[in-house]
Amino acid sequence: MARDSNILGSWGNKESMNLNSLVLNNIMASQYFKNALYEKKTYHEVVDEIYYQVKHLEPWEKGSRKTSGLTGMCGGVRGVGGGGIVSTAYCLLYKLYTLKLTRKQVISLTTHTDSPYIRALGFMYIRYTQPPNELFEWFEEYLDDTETLDVKAGGGCMMSIGQMLRQWLIRIEWYDTLFPRIPVPTQKDIMEKLHAHGPYKGDNYGAHSRYGYDEYEEEEQYQSKTSNAIDMPETFGNVASSSNDRNGSYNKHYSSTSDSYRDKKYRSSRDDRSRSRSRSRSPDRRRHHHHHRDNSSERYKSHKHHHRRSSSERDDRRRRDHYRSKSRTPPPDSRYRNDKRDRS
Repeated sequence: MARDSNILGSWGNKESMNLNSLVLNNIMASQYFKNALYEKKTYHEVVDEIYYQVKHLEPWEKGSRKTSGLTGMCGGVRGVGGGGIVSTAYCLLYKLYTLKLTRKQVISLTTHTDSPYIRALGFMYIRYTQPPNELFEWFEEYLDDTETLDVKAGGGCMMSIGQMLRQWLIRIEWYDTLFPRIPVPTQKDIMEKLHAHGPYKGDNYGAHSRYGYDEYEEEEQYQSKTSNAIDMPETFGNVASSSNDRNGSYNKHYSSTSDSYRDKKYRSSRDDRSRSRSRSRSPDRRRHHHHHRDNSSERYKSHKHHHRRSSSERDDRRRRDHYRSKSRTPPPDSRYRNDKRDRS
């Protein structure tokens, strides 16, 4: 669709808006969506509802998603099982999709001045419905936007618009759901454009932001998994989240990391103590130690030499006794003497 046209098409699954099936089913079953939002018929009414009701951008309300009894893929970011109360933000996002927004309306959402959450839902609408090869063109103008908002349910994850858009371009995970996949060739092209665009230039966050391209590149080289997300071939990194998961329980990865850190710290302190003890030995003690070792070796040598000499003397004495015994003539036999006497 041409950019000069006001008609905005949709990419992917036109019925589900490319939402996760579990999220979509919970939206359709939500009393808020069926009752309160059913009465909203116009674009401006929905925008006013976003202004008053949206406080975060997660797909689930805080503490409503129960994953403690689930194992394997269930309870992960894929939304395989254990749903919860779907958030107001996602209900309003799907409500905007049912209105079939025009291009001008979407641009009006992304440039709205009343609330950053109105702008964020406009960008999220683009991320879910527009072709992957057009995402960078939509987001390029706002990659250094410094307006901030709290995206986490319950608060605790402040993020600027520019940081959020950079994350959406390089990662498909978003808390407990997934954005539509970006093909690998398109993703490589996006990464090259991000590199050419440069790092995040927000005044409050510094040149190298948490979601900038440079940090993404460093994370790919020295990758240590800090999320329970499942990697896919098209995935370019994992969503950054706090060590506290959605239900308030700490991730096991962080406890194991802290344990290994404590073990390393203990070993290093133990090595330092041993080195300090070796350095604390006085020179006199060392000299005395070497002198004692030399004396002991001399005693050992003298004892060995004495033992060798005494053994050789014994052998000589034994040999002389042997030869002496051989040289003696044996005494005459008595019977021989008697026989000789008789003959005579």
